[in-house]
Amino acid sequence: MAKPKDNPNYKVIAENRRARYDYAIEDDIECGIILTGSEVKSLRTTSANIAESYAAVENGELWLVNSYIAPYDRAMFGHEERRRRKLLVSRKELSRLWNETQRKGMTLVPLVLYFNHKGMAKIKIGIAKGKQNQDKRATEAKRDWNRQKQRLLRHGE
Repeated sequence: MAKPKDNPNYKVIAENRRARYDYAIEDDIECGIILTGSEVKSLRTTSANIAESYAAVENGELWLVNSYIAPYDRAMFGHEERRRRKLLVSRKELSRLWNETQRKGMTLVPLVLYFNHKGMAKIKIGIAKGKQNQDKRATEAKRDWNRQKQRLLRHGE
């Protein structure tokens, strides 16, 4: 995700780079996230981890499960580090996400947690299908070939 140059509020907090290797991302959606005060303070100062987390539609609501936000030292009322956090999407998007996850092999994977240009915490969720080992090898071979091609073009050999 490209960082706007004239935006001091935009900041990537956590990125799930492994998701693009393990899953074939078909579509993505930006969601709001409900956080407590100490969670927001913690995100502004330290980091978070969304690598082992996933999103799920349960009882007509979208939840982020198993994401980690470090505890904030100076908070009067702290927060639970790995609690379930509610995600905010429109009803139309929620029904579309629910329909997509009912298909075989589809899941909701968090890709990026960031502060947008207004300073609001947002998370980008990808609708993904798990890759098989041969798909992962093909992706790796393609990436290696592109690197080698760039090297050849740079050196003119």
